[in-house]
Amino acid sequence: MIYRIADARDWIQAIREGQFVSADLAAEGFIHCAERDQVQGVANRHYADRTELVLLALDEDRLTVPVIRENTSGGTELFPHVYGPLPLAAVRDHALLEREAGGRVIWPAGW
Repeated sequence: MIYRIADARDWIQAIREGQFVSADLAAEGFIHCAERDQVQGVANRHYADRTELVLLALDEDRLTVPVIRENTSGGTELFPHVYGPLPLAAVRDHALLEREAGGRVIWPAGW
C-alpha cells in the first residue's frame, strides 16, 4: 500500500472523472506518493498549513501505470512516484486527513 495526500477538490474531481490526476502529474509527469512511514513527514513538510485534505490508500497491484521509487530532489530517501493517472479501482480507501493537536497525522481506523 502507498499513500497520497490529496486536496479534497482533486478527490471530488477524481470521483466525477473516474481517475485521480493532480497538478504534480501535469507539471512533473508523476504523482507524488509516500510509504506509510513517510506520510507524517510529507504532511509536515508540504501540507502543514493546509486543511480539507484527503488521505488515499493505493493498492499498487491495481495500478495500470508504473510506480518508481526514487528521489528526484537529490536526497537518499526513496518515494513512490506514480507515472500516470490513478484509476479509482486502485484507491483501496480514503479518509479526511486528520491531525492531533500537536500536528501528528491520525490514521483512520482499520488502516
